[in-house]
Amino acid sequence: MSMKKKIFTVGSGSWGTALAAVLADNKQDVLLYGRNSQEIDDINRNHHNSRYFNDLTLPSNLTATNDLSQCCDYDIIMLAVPSTVCVQTAAAIDKLLHKPAIFINAAKGFHPETFCRLSEMITETVSKEHLSAYFALSGPSFAEEVIQKQITTVNIVGKKQNIALELQKMFSNDYFRVYRNNDLIGCEYAAGLKNVIAIASGIINGLGLHDNAKASLITRGLSEISRYGLAHGAEMSTFMGLCGMGDLILTCSSFTSRNFQAGYIIGKNNSAAAFYEQNRQTVEGVEACKIIYRKSVAEKIEMPITAAVYQVLFENKRPSDIINSLMHRDLKYEIY
Repeated sequence: MSMKKKIFTVGSGSWGTALAAVLADNKQDVLLYGRNSQEIDDINRNHHNSRYFNDLTLPSNLTATNDLSQCCDYDIIMLAVPSTVCVQTAAAIDKLLHKPAIFINAAKGFHPETFCRLSEMITETVSKEHLSAYFALSGPSFAEEVIQKQITTVNIVGKKQNIALELQKMFSNDYFRVYRNNDLIGCEYAAGLKNVIAIASGIINGLGLHDNAKASLITRGLSEISRYGLAHGAEMSTFMGLCGMGDLILTCSSFTSRNFQAGYIIGKNNSAAAFYEQNRQTVEGVEACKIIYRKSVAEKIEMPITAAVYQVLFENKRPSDIINSLMHRDLKYEIY
């Protein structure tokens, strides 16, 4: 039997809507919060979120609100907002709560000012009397496929495994399968750093390189992501799993990924200039690259692909020249 608790999902964008629809399919008591009153009306009246999913019909038992104060009536708060606003959203919710809640963060990335992992920031922001447990939901999952009930597997990541087991049951069904993991450090670094490698993957495609190069990039990209994570207390098994290898393969292999799209434009033009001129959306890997490159240099962690993407994004280097220099690095024994 699935756990029967009330879930307040914050964020009526594509990912929040998709996750709320999974819970509604599982007959959970879920309320979806969003700020856009047209989206809320569309969900409640038409069972659509047309802005993101056109005329796809949502579960009839999925309801929505633009009243954030309703969060105080719920047992679980799920954050499905951009990583850039996760902490301020958590702070706003903390002021409204009057009892402990389980927090689940479904965003990926780092805090835009402190560059800390989101779990560090959110658990410091939400007062102890309002936070009964913290989890991340992460793995290879495009919202567009989840909402279409395409088979998807993810991880629920946190320390309290008795609660994790209940959450696992609450989310899992015929098309959405959840595994447990307790390595928040590895999960969050894998989720943030994979976007840098996805930009590199798009660049490769844009330049006209093919599958051999892509396989090499994903493999060596995973090597440096795990190297960075292990240096910061992560577990190697996380990088071999859904949060690591799984999410990396997905993000590096599909035009659905904004980071891949960004890299593709850069590769096509053999320069980042056109991307900066055209781009109107958040591409998480750009900021992550700046943060992690500088940290890796300071901490003497070798990350050649991240360094190469940094040179293209922030030093006006031509991707074709950078790839050539990578291919002529000193020959060595492969290490992981």
